[in-house]
Amino acid sequence: MTSVAMPTKRQEKMKSKSNNREIRSFAGGVPEAGEGRTVFGYAAVFDEDSEVLSDFFEGTFVERIERGAFDGVIEQSDVLALLNHDVSRGVLARSREGVGTLSLSVDEKGLRYEFIAPNTALGDELLESIKRGDINASSFAFEVEEDSWKQGEVQKRTITKIAKIYDVSPVYTPAYKGTEVSARALEMLNSDKVQEGPKAEKRRSNRSRIYKFKY
Repeated sequence: MTSVAMPTKRQEKMKSKSNNREIRSFAGGVPEAGEGRTVFGYAAVFDEDSEVLSDFFEGTFVERIERGAFDGVIEQSDVLALLNHDVSRGVLARSREGVGTLSLSVDEKGLRYEFIAPNTALGDELLESIKRGDINASSFAFEVEEDSWKQGEVQKRTITKIAKIYDVSPVYTPAYKGTEVSARALEMLNSDKVQEGPKAEKRRSNRSRIYKFKY
């Protein structure tokens, strides 16, 4: 009988680093419809703790985005405005390195987006759903360059630098914490946590997670 070598937990963890896109949803960033077909909202907010999240490498933690985390990233990103992060349904707007039909800006509150909904079925659906209150949150997909972690009863993660923004999305249902946690992931959580020193250790966050932010 031929034996098959099973990957170790460490190998599984390293494999997960090939997908470093993360998604966050912000109930406090409710999109609004302005004059005509203008849509605007906040895809991310600064200096506010999330609800308690769970990650199969780090355990339970709360997270916040530090002011300055978006410095220079808009000018280096190709960002789509999507509905529910679903590019297969079409694109609402686009910003290529800060220029295009999608306007992105950073202010005291966080990452703000604005665009004119296209005269398409998708654009019409978006406007009607916002007016009806069916869409109640904003979300964005991104990649982290730098973060820091602080141990405690519940760990604290601070995102200090975002490397890339993939999309901003008004969403019907925000992504909920633990969506991607599997039985294998939970096993890894219990046996392969990263040990921290007295000071928060900065490291690259090349892991795939989907969580809900609630403010």
